[in-house]
Amino acid sequence: MRPVAFGVPAEVAFDYLVDPRNRPEWQSSLRRVELDSGWSSRVGTPRVGQTWVDVTSIGARPSMETTLLERPTQWTERGVWRGIEATLTLRFTPAEPGCIATAEGSLIARGVGRPLAPLLRRAAALAVPRDLERAAGILSARTSPH
Repeated sequence: MRPVAFGVPAEVAFDYLVDPRNRPEWQSSLRRVELDSGWSSRVGTPRVGQTWVDVTSIGARPSMETTLLERPTQWTERGVWRGIEATLTLRFTPAEPGCIATAEGSLIARGVGRPLAPLLRRAAALAVPRDLERAAGILSARTSPH
């Protein structure tokens, strides 16, 4: 997937992107996220092992988990839904005036979901960079002087 430039430091982009509570704002396929009972709106700092459910606009409800979190350089999540397992890794590299986010994903489909795998891979390759561009725009608007 193509890299996306962010006009904010890697720490800012990382903290925003890895927090599931922010996802519906920038991820086009999401209606909302449902945090598991271990989350608290006051304390819910993203961490390895955190889980949530993505409620998508097409009705899919993958169970999500953060599997790697190395602030501010790398983050990985895994989602599972009806025989489909997807993994997304974001890597952050400092670059003037902010950072570059590079996404890498994999998708494995078993059972009835298997015929959908090629379509889902192509859709993700298009959607993820667009969603990251949306996130970059949101963060730039919040940090630019008005």
